[in-house]
Amino acid sequence: MADSIDGNVLAAKSLAKFGVQHMFGVVGIPVTSLATRSVSFGIRFIAFHNEQSAGYAASAYGYLTGRPGILLTVSGPGCVHGLAGLSNSAANTWPMVMISGSCDQSDAGRGDFQELDQIQAVKPFSKFSAKATKITEIPNCVAQVLNWALLGRPGGCYLDLPTDVLHQKVSLSEADSLIAEAAEKVFNSGNQLNQIRIRDNGLVSEAASLLRNAARPLIVIGKGAAYARAEAALKKLVETTGIPFLPTPMGKGLLPDTHDLAATAARSLAIGNCDVALVIGARLNWLLHFGEPPKWSKDVKFILVDISEEEIELRKPHLGLVGDAKTVVEILNKEIKDDPFCLGRNHPWVEAIWKKSKDNVAKMEAQLAKDVVPFNFLTPMRIIRDAILGVGSPAPVVVSEGANTMDVGRSVLVQTEPRTRLDAGTWGTMGVGLGYCIAAAVACPDRLVVAVEGDSGFGFSAIEVETLVRYQLPVVVIVFNNGGVYGGDRRTPEEMNGPHKDDPAPTSFVPNAGYHALIEAFGGKGYIVGTPDELKSALSESFSARKPAVINVIIDPYAGSESGRLQHKN
Repeated sequence: MADSIDGNVLAAKSLAKFGVQHMFGVVGIPVTSLATRSVSFGIRFIAFHNEQSAGYAASAYGYLTGRPGILLTVSGPGCVHGLAGLSNSAANTWPMVMISGSCDQSDAGRGDFQELDQIQAVKPFSKFSAKATKITEIPNCVAQVLNWALLGRPGGCYLDLPTDVLHQKVSLSEADSLIAEAAEKVFNSGNQLNQIRIRDNGLVSEAASLLRNAARPLIVIGKGAAYARAEAALKKLVETTGIPFLPTPMGKGLLPDTHDLAATAARSLAIGNCDVALVIGARLNWLLHFGEPPKWSKDVKFILVDISEEEIELRKPHLGLVGDAKTVVEILNKEIKDDPFCLGRNHPWVEAIWKKSKDNVAKMEAQLAKDVVPFNFLTPMRIIRDAILGVGSPAPVVVSEGANTMDVGRSVLVQTEPRTRLDAGTWGTMGVGLGYCIAAAVACPDRLVVAVEGDSGFGFSAIEVETLVRYQLPVVVIVFNNGGVYGGDRRTPEEMNGPHKDDPAPTSFVPNAGYHALIEAFGGKGYIVGTPDELKSALSESFSARKPAVINVIIDPYAGSESGRLQHKN
């Protein structure tokens, strides 16, 4: 009937009406029509080779934009592959919605094509899940998952669309009414987005008093503050009070790493000696040593700012402020304005951190100044750092993935603008690289995207370089090629025994692999480099072109070491 639409069209129309602009995924039965219809309603669909990478893209998109990233998958195995992205969103608390087709409801339990109880499968990772059991439920289900992804602490949600529901039909007039009703019920009810705010301004006054009277205060800035767009409020807080700040890896750039009050290069001194720590948008998990000795003083008083009351109850800080990071800091700034204080450059605490930072930076720069060939990790990282800084503003988004590559990059690469660093995050997830690159290129079209990847991390999603070329995204992927996980064959003679002793080591890959040739197969630009001049030339050319490229940097296979948790020696 000309005046009716099916479930695919209704779902696509609902997504567009509710503000969805981009979608990532892999099409197939029964969701191909949903993807094509979404495009016809103005949604840009980025088609991947693997749902895992598409899911990582959707999760990072949610972080970068503050809007739920949308992942579309087929049923069964497609849904299972998509769980990688959904779980990544859950761990990092980023808004995302996974939409999967599912089998015909009448065939459920009979062994239908790609049949799976997907609502149950996503349960550990989904804040809220909805299944449309008939076409008229689609708009409300779409609205609910989009809203829940943002409500309170952000996270992943799931929408199940059975095949039979996608083929059902409603009239155009009823479709419009259903969409309008869903919008009114969900988005205009006063329940949407982050309505949790400071409930007791007395707590803010207490927080200000603790900071004012502290001998060695510290402000810790996490990626939750970056998600909340708190950079202006944080800059005012830091520069008004003179309190040193320490960003977590993805909190880097909210204030420039080059700021005089940055304590990154004196991390051990800062967290080991502070007496009051204001932690904004960061959890006291493994990344911050759980807030416990011996890394932290046993007497430190934590002021924890988090959108989640449950998080504060879990960590049991000296003082907890429940609310959006930007809002809390703005209120705190007003409180401090009424009774201002500033530590000053000559304050013993500020001076101690400044001196330690200066000394550690000088030691690092002395190491970085050496041109080591065959390359170690430091020489190419310094050249890459300088090339990225040379781009100016808007600064490139840096995607960092790997073991040694990410660890060294965290210390060497400099972030000067908010939300310009994406890495393995809270979960330490490997395989996020190309998905994150694509998300960043789509979400931040004015920025160059530069991935600095280990060869192992790159391998998880390397085929997505074809996606870069297909959509002509401004992404330069730099692969640190040291022949394996942590490096090549590191086995001792005692470990090389047994009937398979002549097999490659579990950590080793093909030496000097031609990763640059992979993108050339699809029409992109590839470079292989082994000297400083070759690397500088490749970076200059690829950054200027702003076209898909892979730079294969050959590293000494014995330059790295086994790594995992954050290692800080400063």
